[in-house]
Amino acid sequence: MSTVFRKGPLPRYYQLKEIMREKIRLGEWKPGDLIPSERELGEQYGISRMTARQAITELVNEGLFYREQGKGTFVSRHKITQQLIHLTGFTEDIRARGQRPGTKVLAAKMCPADETTAERLRIKQGQPIFYLQRLRLADGEPLAVEISHLSFMGCERLLEEDLEQNSLYRLLETRYGLPLVEAEQEIEAGLFDESSAQLLKVPVNSAALFTRRTTYTERDTPIEYARAMYCGNKYTYYTNLKREQLMP
Repeated sequence: MSTVFRKGPLPRYYQLKEIMREKIRLGEWKPGDLIPSERELGEQYGISRMTARQAITELVNEGLFYREQGKGTFVSRHKITQQLIHLTGFTEDIRARGQRPGTKVLAAKMCPADETTAERLRIKQGQPIFYLQRLRLADGEPLAVEISHLSFMGCERLLEEDLEQNSLYRLLETRYGLPLVEAEQEIEAGLFDESSAQLLKVPVNSAALFTRRTTYTERDTPIEYARAMYCGNKYTYYTNLKREQLMP
């Protein structure tokens, strides 16, 4: 039994969190490793399972660990960071970080635009649009579910494209002559429902990042309205904020 805990104001669960952080920092626990169970940690450090559970749960919430039902708790892989500066697609983001992007098309069809989509794309409700739902992977691991709604002359031709092997944004720009100029994006924290959790192989109600993006081509014309759900413990966003200097 270990006796590494110090007496003082810091509770034991917090001290255990720092011990586990140090194991990750030193490389004793590597990304993807299964960590000891609550019972094993309790026996090793002479603490209750409840104390061990609290420490693990907090590190899961912080993204250092992730749980797989029936398997245990694992060390998270390094988060993928996307800068909120440049307009890039998923494939470009993942390749820029030295990882292998992957895509599984879950649905690809023409369908009528609903009210929200029509408003975002500045078209009439019910107008036919191309609907694309994809599971996005990094090094073979599920990372996000993306739903894209596209509206442009001839968008039905996308039904014939291989959207698992080709970047959608690259196709739009090179094959369809539609340069993507800018986008508006919203980000919101939330929890995965059962269907999304199953696709991404994460527990129901685990942390999620929801995004909504409207992408524009030339002349301020919206071409895509996309919604995505990212694993909160594997993805983070970065931006550089500068304060406007006041005139003296």
